[in-house]
Amino acid sequence: MGPRSFEPMHSGLCRQRRMILTVTILALWLPHPGNAQQQCTNGFDLDRQSGQCLDIDECRTIPEACRGDMMCVNQNGGYLCIPRTNPVYRGPYSNPYSTSYSGPYPAAAPPVPASNYPTISRPLVCRFGYQMDEGNQCVDVDECATDSHQCNPTQICINTEGGYTCSCTDGYWLLEGQCLDIDECRYGYCQQLCANVPGSYSCTCNPGFTLNDDGRSCQDVNECETENPCVQTCVNTYGSFICRCDPGYELEEDGIHCSDMDECSFSEFLCQHECVNQPGSYFCSCPPGYVLLDDNRSCQDINECEHRNHTCTSLQTCYNLQGGFKCIDPISCEEPYLLIGENRCMCPAEHTSCRDQPFTILYRDMDVVSGRSVPADIFQMQATTRYPGAYYIFQIKSGNEGREFYMRQTGPISATLVMTRPIKGPRDIQLDLEMITVNTVINFRGSSVIRLRIYVSQYPF
Repeated sequence: MGPRSFEPMHSGLCRQRRMILTVTILALWLPHPGNAQQQCTNGFDLDRQSGQCLDIDECRTIPEACRGDMMCVNQNGGYLCIPRTNPVYRGPYSNPYSTSYSGPYPAAAPPVPASNYPTISRPLVCRFGYQMDEGNQCVDVDECATDSHQCNPTQICINTEGGYTCSCTDGYWLLEGQCLDIDECRYGYCQQLCANVPGSYSCTCNPGFTLNDDGRSCQDVNECETENPCVQTCVNTYGSFICRCDPGYELEEDGIHCSDMDECSFSEFLCQHECVNQPGSYFCSCPPGYVLLDDNRSCQDINECEHRNHTCTSLQTCYNLQGGFKCIDPISCEEPYLLIGENRCMCPAEHTSCRDQPFTILYRDMDVVSGRSVPADIFQMQATTRYPGAYYIFQIKSGNEGREFYMRQTGPISATLVMTRPIKGPRDIQLDLEMITVNTVINFRGSSVIRLRIYVSQYPF
């Protein structure tokens, strides 16, 4: 509500709508103490012939007793100044010297009878703003009820004792006789949003706030408690809220819903073997023959031969591979070779068919992972005996049709098998690595073979 403004109506010459009373107190004829001579009070003069106090007509004796647009009306012991044009009082004062007047204020004192005092029969009068009722009492005139006020149509009339006041309703202020709307919004009546309306204003709040009981200030709305708009976690903020998702989920574009985050799509190195996505999380799995390590991403080979978790017979040998195992049958030497050890065959020198064959064949087994980086040294071959005047030649005799290997001689009596191309498993490869011995002193040439069986695993670990 806005401030109220008033324009009081004052009595005076400047306001012709109001009468000004100038009343001289009724005079009495009284003997002066210690003096036999009689005296009259103010407003009366002693008539020496009759010995009575007679009223003085001030309207005739006082020059310009009333000024401006006011006329003088003589009264018993005084006089009145009233507007000449006020129709309310036109009747009683058509004669400026008439004493028939009713006005606001207590009735003028009636003539006091005395043996030596003039008897006056003039009627009682009321001060301006009052009127005589049936009981000869002066009562207030309600100018607002009788519509005898002079308030502007934009104003409201407020009756007072002996008059009235022109004022404005709440939300308006008085300016040059007009009630103008007060723009309360200019004075910061509202904490956030303000809408001015005629005679008042209205406060509202931004989204996320609610209007307090005082109608002016705003209080943050905790949407997480009242609405809980989020699918998973709601965090209240000043004037709003934020939705958050649990680990493993990501917030959608609407800012409310959460969708599963496919962690497996972020990187192929998240798991060593296979990444399995699940709602809100993921896990790494390993292929058969492997076990997941404590880091929950790496796979380690299970040694089935060591844990006796294989299917090899008692006659076979269990050979552990990355991710599996091999059951190797006992060595069987082909004619004319003879088995001279667990994994060695020899061709007797006295046998004529052995002249063009390797003197010995040694069986070896090894495994490599699929897709191993190249070049890679995977096997070393070396002569066990060195004869004077002899030198050695190392070569791949068979099994290298794909040219995936070659022999690199690393010394006079040694060489290394090098893998030159990555090999995808699972695959079994058998290479005959030949060491040729040449002795020019005794004119000798012979050879020995290592039959290398390579087992390439299915996975690169």
